[in-house]
Amino acid sequence: MEQLTKIAAAQLSPVFLNKEKTVQKACEAIAEAGGKGCKLIVFPEAFIAGYPDWVWLVPNSKGAVLNELYIELVENAVSIPGNTTDRLCKAAKSAKINVVIGLHERNSETSNTSLYNSLLFISDQGTILGKHRKLIPTGGERLIWAQGDGSTLKSYTTSAGKVAGLICWENFMPLARNAIYEAGTQILASPTWDKSPNWLQSMQHIAREGGCFVISTCMALRKNDIPDAYEFKKLYPKDREWINAGNSAIIAPNGKFLAGPLDAEEGILYADIDLKQIIASKRMFDVVGHYARPDVFQFGIKSE
Repeated sequence: MEQLTKIAAAQLSPVFLNKEKTVQKACEAIAEAGGKGCKLIVFPEAFIAGYPDWVWLVPNSKGAVLNELYIELVENAVSIPGNTTDRLCKAAKSAKINVVIGLHERNSETSNTSLYNSLLFISDQGTILGKHRKLIPTGGERLIWAQGDGSTLKSYTTSAGKVAGLICWENFMPLARNAIYEAGTQILASPTWDKSPNWLQSMQHIAREGGCFVISTCMALRKNDIPDAYEFKKLYPKDREWINAGNSAIIAPNGKFLAGPLDAEEGILYADIDLKQIIASKRMFDVVGHYARPDVFQFGIKSE
């Protein structure tokens, strides 16, 4: 007998570099999904308060321009815990829904001026379950974000199932994936900036490899979502409408799409899942179970 759980991918646009308004938008989406009986909602990478796409446009020689952008990015970043997480926790509790949300996180444990690309995990009781800091930023992102460590490669028990997260291209790291699989993950949150067909193929592979449900959530961002005051906006082609069209999707353990991909529009994708499908998928192939061969391979995480 099926026991269905509704989960969601929030392909939304942030209010660019405006933490307060972006958090308000997130809280509204949390309330909407919770009102539909959803048990888990996943937001895009760096949703609060916007992906720093200028790293692919502005050369590092433009120090004055990059300094101004970085100052604004830090000022709109999030401390965990803090006033922003309190608002998100209150919304999650009110809507009775678990939340995974991407954000720029301040290194509040030390200088408070470096940033991590992080995921925040919140329970449907309004408590912070934990966070994950992206292990390695990609390309130009290394000029923005510090590197995370193995201590945040965990899964969390929620009313939707055991949930874990990997951010964008760290999903391509076989050992990072193995760590998540060994944590007993049933639902993998994969917030990303990658909208490509190759990315979606990888998500389908990972769902099959890990025998888990995958929520790939990408930010939908139009050029018009960036205020004209930002000079780097002029570096985009004049006729370009979408900076990122999204292509968010929810994928089953057999690699099939349950919802999406959603292209070139904002919206919340929903899917009803049955966790028993995970057991069925692992009858033939359980990557950290009967297929693991610990007599041949050794695996460990340096968590400190």
